[in-house]
Amino acid sequence: MLDAFDALTPFLTLAQITQRSGLAHATAHRLVAELERERLVERTPDGAYRLGLRLWELGSRTPGGFGLREIARPFMAAVHTRVRQHTQLGILSGRDVLFIERMSTRDAVINATLVGGRMPLPLSSSGLILLAHAERAVLDDVVATGWPTPTPAAIRGEDALVCRLRRARADGFVVADGFIHEGSRGIAVPVMAPNRHPFAALGVVVPNDGADPAPTIELLAQAASALAAALQDASLPDAVRGRTPVFGPLISSSTATLDYFAHRTAAPKE
Repeated sequence: MLDAFDALTPFLTLAQITQRSGLAHATAHRLVAELERERLVERTPDGAYRLGLRLWELGSRTPGGFGLREIARPFMAAVHTRVRQHTQLGILSGRDVLFIERMSTRDAVINATLVGGRMPLPLSSSGLILLAHAERAVLDDVVATGWPTPTPAAIRGEDALVCRLRRARADGFVVADGFIHEGSRGIAVPVMAPNRHPFAALGVVVPNDGADPAPTIELLAQAASALAAALQDASLPDAVRGRTPVFGPLISSSTATLDYFAHRTAAPKE
């Protein structure tokens, strides 16, 4: 059923899915409904279907990647060459930021995100810059649900969150010092589409050592602008032109980060 979709035909009607899959109409209708419930396919406003974001999430946990990740990698690499810590790309997904790509050095600071992993929007610089440009309904949902506060520096309460989002929109970037781990600082900028809504957030995680963030912010802003132009040329997100997977380790991060996750995994559950 999912194989009916390919890079040249990312949008299919139910009739086209039925024809390509060779299934009976009633069977195809039932299976598509089940796939839609599981978010493996999504219905577009005109009634067609496309592969769902859930597949991106699952696919990001494999060694290969495609589309947005593939287009972003050269721009991320340019940032990573300068920063030499963690460089990552995140997209808005419900109340979370979904990280779809990351580059890390082995001796970098702790970074609590994994490729294909999610994090509540208020907990990271990438999440905050995406939330700053999201619809009001997303903010309302975040506030109604709440979010964890793992360190004293984490944002607490609606008033503080709204104030921080207002500042993010005005500044065009977010610096988040010690929100998840006190020794780490997140810096992120939006990768803006022509309609002034972000395609994604481009960010870094660096030591929380009090250094001036301005040079890193400028570096990210330049890379985000170039990436936005490349994404626009590729007509993303409605058409995915990247076809060749980029293979690498399933988890590529710093030694400190791997130790951090090993400790979390080994910790007894309450």
